[in-house]
Amino acid sequence: MALLSTLTDEQRAQAALPFGDDAARRWLEYRPNPRPGACLALMSLAGRKAAHRLLSTALSDRGYAQAMIILALEETLDRLEQGYPGRHSGDYWVCVFGEPLGDRVWSWRFEGHHLSVSMTVAGEDVSAAPVFMGANPACVSYAGRPVSRPLAPEEDIARELLDALGPAGRAAAVVADQAPADIRTSVRPDAGPPLEPPGISVARLGPTSAALLHQLVAVYLDRLPAELAAREAERVARGELHFAWEGPLQPGMGHYYRVQGDDLLIEYDNTQHDGNHAHTVLRRPRGDFGADVLAAHYRQAHVAAT
Repeated sequence: MALLSTLTDEQRAQAALPFGDDAARRWLEYRPNPRPGACLALMSLAGRKAAHRLLSTALSDRGYAQAMIILALEETLDRLEQGYPGRHSGDYWVCVFGEPLGDRVWSWRFEGHHLSVSMTVAGEDVSAAPVFMGANPACVSYAGRPVSRPLAPEEDIARELLDALGPAGRAAAVVADQAPADIRTSVRPDAGPPLEPPGISVARLGPTSAALLHQLVAVYLDRLPAELAAREAERVARGELHFAWEGPLQPGMGHYYRVQGDDLLIEYDNTQHDGNHAHTVLRRPRGDFGADVLAAHYRQAHVAAT
């Protein structure tokens, strides 16, 4: 409500959309393409600050820092591309779906190039997915030392896991010699069924490898505030995890991995620009865009009505 109060009538018409507009609400677009919402670059200072404060409610301190580096990288990318096609750190858009002060389910999204965060709220229940973060360049270096590498844990822990698997474990986990061009679910509003082949199950891992796989999942869950991350971790713990890798194992070459569990999908790719352009996403195939809290809300309403 604080954000909406800062907007002009035109901006509010762009930002405040019906919850029933599924085409706009179930939206994931991490490429520099047009998208619904009001643009931060055109807002007042108060509006931009309110939008950032809204985003910060959905992320941990570390997750919010990653998001801010991703936004700032737009200016680095603009310099590298010599102003074409015109990247801008203000080219991010915000939408609010439904009425935040009502008793119905509502949601909001903060999105632009390489960042998309969607939150759905039903009373005290919050559904946090999808959460997409990318980085281009994935690493900016000076004399071989990284200056900026916002998605470093997402890659480094996965490589530690590969090392810990040993030859037999890697043979099961590496399901393709070549990485896909992008994350496999791309911008689909529905993540779909589990991706095949699933790779190696956590049940086949030794203690060190299993701990690293859980640590990798935690990297993605801990993008969220502690209370949400803990709830998601409890749910993930009830299912069996699988880890799959596609592409070469050598650093600096295009690679991809995914982690799947019960209503969990994590995807990572770093395939473009000689392995220096990363995409990552945390999705819930049965709960994306609040499908889980929406179903629970309708069940409760039905029980109340009867």
